[in-house]
Amino acid sequence: MKRSFLMVIGLSVATAFAGAYDIEEFNAKDAGSPDKYIKAEFGGTLKTAPAEEVESLQEGRLVVRQKFEDPFGEAETSYQLYQGATGDLSSVTALEVPEGVSYGDVVKAKLYMRKGMSAEEDIEKVYFDGKSVFAPGFTTAVVIIDGTPYDLKGAAPEVSEEEEEAPAAPAVASSAGEECDEYDPDCEDEEDEDEYDVSGNMDKSNRDADERDNSARDAAYDAGENATDRFGIADEVRFWSAVGLSAFAATSAVLGILQHMEANKAQDAYDELDNIHKSILDNIKEACAEKEPLQAGACEVALRYNNDLSMPGYTMAGLEERMNTNKKTHDSYATARNIWFGVAGATLTAAIVLFVW
Repeated sequence: MKRSFLMVIGLSVATAFAGAYDIEEFNAKDAGSPDKYIKAEFGGTLKTAPAEEVESLQEGRLVVRQKFEDPFGEAETSYQLYQGATGDLSSVTALEVPEGVSYGDVVKAKLYMRKGMSAEEDIEKVYFDGKSVFAPGFTTAVVIIDGTPYDLKGAAPEVSEEEEEAPAAPAVASSAGEECDEYDPDCEDEEDEDEYDVSGNMDKSNRDADERDNSARDAAYDAGENATDRFGIADEVRFWSAVGLSAFAATSAVLGILQHMEANKAQDAYDELDNIHKSILDNIKEACAEKEPLQAGACEVALRYNNDLSMPGYTMAGLEERMNTNKKTHDSYATARNIWFGVAGATLTAAIVLFVW
């Protein structure tokens, strides 16, 4: 029973974990609209694309995954995949799928700006070309697959040997050992280390700038979240706590139902023996009815504990002992049933509180 209990909880939590950050089905009915990144080929609209075909797209083809939310919250959020011809992706960073992660799993996984975000805060439009992932405005992103977060990072731009070997123009002071005057435009202080090389390797300078921007963004995020939650997962902790409590409540309800079934079996056995007990008592009273009142009482006592009359195989003492055993069994299962139902109600209430918090 304990092993089954743990398996039920494990399966329930694992299923909820997978579902929160995955897209279970692409069922949106909205028409696909082209944009500058993806072009419609026929009729001015994009046609839907099967999820299993995205990772084998032909060259020049592109798929966009669109998220549709009801602004009034009356309908569930839905998703759909649309395919068309590749448009202008020159301004979008190609995000690489990490080694060991299936491209098909990424197609069905929600994309996030950073770790620690709520499940519903995923990026609305994501593009796929069968090799890379594109999210306009983002140079990095995060997907969560089977509960594990993975970083999708932009591929480093290719740099030719000539560019790598191009001489840079170092910044020097107007004279060795001389401090720069703030009004001297020809003098640069050695402390100005954040100036970028614009006369030499442009690609390298751009990469350095991007790295500084990303570091600044991460530092700002960490500093802002540190006061309340160092890792920025307060909402996520509440969500998964609620999921765990929901799973425990469901398991408790199942165990309560099982205890209720066993209590019913014990009650049925008791009722069956009670009918036999009543029949034997009736026979005893009938057999002793012709005795004098005092003799009749002694007759009933004697027959009650020594004879079975018309019910072979049962003595009254043995029968009543079996009835008592069935009664105790029923009471034990009924108590366990009430406890499990109480636990289910309490944990479900706690889960609801966490979900709406």
